[in-house]
Amino acid sequence: MYIPIDHNYSFELNKQFTVSSAHYIDHKEAGKCARIHGHNYNIQLTIGGDSLDELGFLVNFSLLKKEIHDWLDHQLINELPEFNTVEPSTEQVAYQIYLKGQHYLTRQQNNPKLLQVFVQETDSSYAIYRPKEHQS
Repeated sequence: MYIPIDHNYSFELNKQFTVSSAHYIDHKEAGKCARIHGHNYNIQLTIGGDSLDELGFLVNFSLLKKEIHDWLDHQLINELPEFNTVEPSTEQVAYQIYLKGQHYLTRQQNNPKLLQVFVQETDSSYAIYRPKEHQS
């Protein structure tokens, strides 16, 4: 699924991948979601930038995917340090992916930016995180 975003960068790159993880929302109001359950999260990262690296890439897809995939795949998300103080809702998962992905991108010399994180939890539910500094 491609969710377009307005930006003024010359290049846009989108990377999609899936991770299998479990989580729970530790509140009585969460209903069934208060019990541990799993999802095959479909994730799409949208990256923008104006210059390419020495290989002609905006970003190396495989390295960025590895950064996120290895962190989340086959994990109980609640046990990850990033979720010590927040519940692992789909919105928070998208936000934490943004933080980890943008941290990776800040180490790249060509300065790409993570513009959007799309996280689909079920066939009918997804969340998008877009940092405000990149919105038009």
